[in-house]
Amino acid sequence: MMRTRNILHLLVVFAMVLLAACGTAGPAQPAQPTESGQAAEATTAPAAEAPAAGETALAGPIPYPEGQVLEGSREPVTFEVDQMIEHKAFDQYCEPEWVTKLVEAGELPPIEERLPKEPFVWKSDMMSDGVGQYGGVWRGVWAVPLEGWNFAAGAIQGWFGIEAIVQEEPLATGPMFLTKDVSPLPQLADKWEWSEDGLQLTMHFIEGIKWSDGVPFTTEDIMFLWEDNIHDPNVSTWTSADFWSIEGQPITLEAVDDYTVLWTFPVPRPEKFLYNITNLNFSPGPAHILKPFHPKYGGTDYQSYKDALPPNSLPVVTLGPWVPVQYTTDEFLVMRRNPYYWKVDSNGCQLPYLDEVQFTYSKTGATRTLNTIAGTADHSNVENIETMDETVRQAQNPDAPFRVEWGPETLGFNVEANQSKFLGVANDRDRAVRDLLIDTRFRRALTQAIDREGLARSLTNGPFFRAWPGGLFPGSQYYDVNSVVYYPYSPETSRALLAEIGLEDTDGDGVVNWTEGPMAGQNVEIALHTGEDNTAGQSLGPALVLFFQDIGIKINFRTLAGTAMTENDRAGTWELRIGRPGQAWATPNIRCTNIAPVSDVSLGWHRAGTEPEEYQDFEQQLIDIANRFCLENDFEAAKQLMSEYNRIHTENVYSLGLVVGRYGLMLNKYFKNIPIGTPAFLYQWDFNNFLPEQVWLAPEDQWSLGQKEIYPQSVPYFTDCTYMTDGKVCVASAE
Repeated sequence: MMRTRNILHLLVVFAMVLLAACGTAGPAQPAQPTESGQAAEATTAPAAEAPAAGETALAGPIPYPEGQVLEGSREPVTFEVDQMIEHKAFDQYCEPEWVTKLVEAGELPPIEERLPKEPFVWKSDMMSDGVGQYGGVWRGVWAVPLEGWNFAAGAIQGWFGIEAIVQEEPLATGPMFLTKDVSPLPQLADKWEWSEDGLQLTMHFIEGIKWSDGVPFTTEDIMFLWEDNIHDPNVSTWTSADFWSIEGQPITLEAVDDYTVLWTFPVPRPEKFLYNITNLNFSPGPAHILKPFHPKYGGTDYQSYKDALPPNSLPVVTLGPWVPVQYTTDEFLVMRRNPYYWKVDSNGCQLPYLDEVQFTYSKTGATRTLNTIAGTADHSNVENIETMDETVRQAQNPDAPFRVEWGPETLGFNVEANQSKFLGVANDRDRAVRDLLIDTRFRRALTQAIDREGLARSLTNGPFFRAWPGGLFPGSQYYDVNSVVYYPYSPETSRALLAEIGLEDTDGDGVVNWTEGPMAGQNVEIALHTGEDNTAGQSLGPALVLFFQDIGIKINFRTLAGTAMTENDRAGTWELRIGRPGQAWATPNIRCTNIAPVSDVSLGWHRAGTEPEEYQDFEQQLIDIANRFCLENDFEAAKQLMSEYNRIHTENVYSLGLVVGRYGLMLNKYFKNIPIGTPAFLYQWDFNNFLPEQVWLAPEDQWSLGQKEIYPQSVPYFTDCTYMTDGKVCVASAE
């Protein structure tokens, strides 16, 4: 029934498009009231353009409305960082009894030797249910192919929480929603201090952390990431050397000793820089494992280096709370507790509390939601449109095994246009299409061909989605509704803009043609794609095909696997894509270099290749604003910069927003210690937010949920076992 309703909604949208194609215009959209009942204030955007004689008037911007508040959300309980975390030694430590048996059998060193001198402590004051008990399983679903375990070289671990489990970083930004001053939390780094002139930052790492194979973690691992991955142009890391610069001047890093590094900056106290020393951007891999594969140290080539740790090379050497020990391609992944994990609770009991994590593979992320509803998975994000109605209905049942918490308006879907001047351009057709996508008039023609209100109604019942023009998410603390330049639905305006560009239907087939240049006489056909895990994109795509067909643009739409999406992005060989924008548009303070092309790779839809890139005048303005914002430490001044940024972004249709809504965080309601008000997505994604290592289940709930460990009472075993690819599972068992 739910799917039928969505199809009917889409049919309504399609009918509207067909009516418009026949010359029947829809009604004008009035300004919508805000939550207070007052009409939204007009933006400072330019008014509708007055036409010259014989020309069509262009429908100008209209006020963008405020959103609604959904029930079921809780404000986070916040703390000072020192109320959450400390570092100290204990007179004695505790661990699961079965792990102690492995110690007694000589399979593991004593816990005192496995932990740092002063372990990281999650204090009980910040635990919503207090210190926990050992045992239990976390059951998850992932839906993106797993490339491998060399995350230092940019290999993808399948997302859906897997990356967050195996990667650790100097500072954590995900749980900043719990802090009173929205500051990064210490992780591998336990303290840092600025020099008097603010040009240097000394960062200290916890002494005695060990990788999951027992090898010490030191600044060798940090410098290997910095020098041989980030600053090696042949390695496709999540950032590049250009990313680690300010105003074109490089940031430098040097090791002082085994547990101290020194950052040097070209400007004083760039405090937002701290937000970059976090997962993906700065997740060190184990140098003692990876160096032999790197060409600098004797490895064969860079592709072999990236592929050095394929998915079935297990167990993984990691700093995370659980270690992958079994992988069946596109089927199943099992992780067991890391006996060298470096965090404890306030009683000195080593974390994590849960013993095992299991992931089942699915072609779509919607399966994760359906499994959580059924009680066969423990977590999902309510983000897939086909499951939203059913999720809300099921959550109202008091016997439901899960609960849902709604966050701010940060669930958006957009169309990104490839605006790189040269990257991925191979022939005359590519050049002609890219020139259109770079033309602001063409992007505006596309955006005004889209009936966003119809799209929002077509996706789900209820107030989950509304129209969104792009730019910053309405849920961002830097968002100003009066900064939005909101172009209304107006196919007539779109046709007038296409004619102004010089695109005409010269052969009468309903598709406009280029009228000059190498492509003269050819139909304007553009490729549009979305990822196979983006089910909303798969629903929005066919509607966009019809909307753009109505104004004479032929769209070839298809769904791509995650690996193909990644390769197209890296090569720049894409044209239009339906995406789900990331953290930068909700929290630009932690992704300040990702909102404009301030570096060659910082903005997904305008990346540079081997040739020097060209930028439009408005892009230069955005680059300047982003650079100033990155250095601005005063919140009000920073918000004003973002208001100006958002005005320029939406006025020039830098991205084509479609709809925006809220993520819901679904979790097993028997899980304890989920922080109050945890968002599914804000500064980071879910697994970086709810601190899974301190989540626990009461023993009676472990049994009542029917959870079954695959490898009970066992830990990963590395001696003579690393890189086994013959199906052998390397664990030491106390059973």
